[in-house]
Formats: sequence, structure tokens, C-alpha cells
Amino acid sequence: MFLELIGTLVAGLAMAGVVMALNRLLGGRLPRWLAPVAAGCGMIGVTIASEYGWYGRTRAALPEGMVVVETVESRALYRPWTYLVPFVDRFAALDATSIKTHPGQPGQRLIDLYFFGRWAAVNRVPVLIDCDGQRRASLADGAEFAADGSVAGADWRRPPQGDPIIQAACEV
Repeated sequence: MFLELIGTLVAGLAMAGVVMALNRLLGGRLPRWLAPVAAGCGMIGVTIASEYGWYGRTRAALPEGMVVVETVESRALYRPWTYLVPFVDRFAALDATSIKTHPGQPGQRLIDLYFFGRWAAVNRVPVLIDCDGQRRASLADGAEFAADGSVAGADWRRPPQGDPIIQAACEV
């Protein structure tokens, strides 16, 4: 976040510097208000580019075995261009290397699901997937495992058909 702020300020100063140098070359013919307007446009441009590039940079930096299962696009009234081209500001990724199974429950998988957000810390949530029953349960709230692999206290949810989290976990 701090580096993006520095980059935005540098872009504003650079744009103002370009306009001031151009004004000097033209003998002072450009209006005085053009330098601050150019600085503002440069800062807005860098901010927009940073917002649109965040998802691609973050996804590219994920370690091997991480599978993006869901993305959330952002649209906002104070950013009218996002209605034309929305950008991804949150996504969920499944760690395929951490999938665990139990011989007593072959149709179930224990996965680590990571939630990434722009300007937010990464959150890891263990999730139990029932591939046969097409349901899932977040285990963040104190579920207990028995010796046979069954789970007590899991709050099972039945998401809509074709849930990307269940599909990704069961395909591996």
C-alpha cells in the first residue's frame, strides 16, 4: 500500500514535470493550470492501472498448487469506468497441495481455502467438502473429528449446483 502511494505521487510529479518542460520549450504558451491537471490525471491513471492490475499480479504470485475458484468484481458509483469494465478486488483460492482424505470417508476432502482481498489480509479457512453429497462445511467454528473420520459439529451447507469450490476440490 505504501509503495503504491509513493508510485502515485511520483507519477503525479512526473506528469507535472513533463508539462512544465513542454511549457518551457514552447516559451510559456501553455496555461498555468495545465501542470496540476496533468499531475492529477497521472495520479488517477496510475491508481486505476494499479487497481486493474492487482488481481493479475496477485494470481501470478500464488505458489504452485493454488487454484483460483471464485472472483468478485467491483463496481462503484464513484468509479464510473468500473460499470464499463469491472475489476476483481477479491478472490478465493484453494490449496490443492493441502487436500487431505480419510480412508473411512473416501468421499470427503479437507481443504484449505484462502480469501484474498485488495487492501485486506489473507484469510485461511479449513473447509470440509462432501463430494458425494455436494455439500461443504467451514471448520473454523470448532468441529471435532472422530477416529473413523466422521465430523461432529460441522455446519453443512448445500450450495447451488456447480459450486466452483466443490468442483475444484473433488476433481483433484
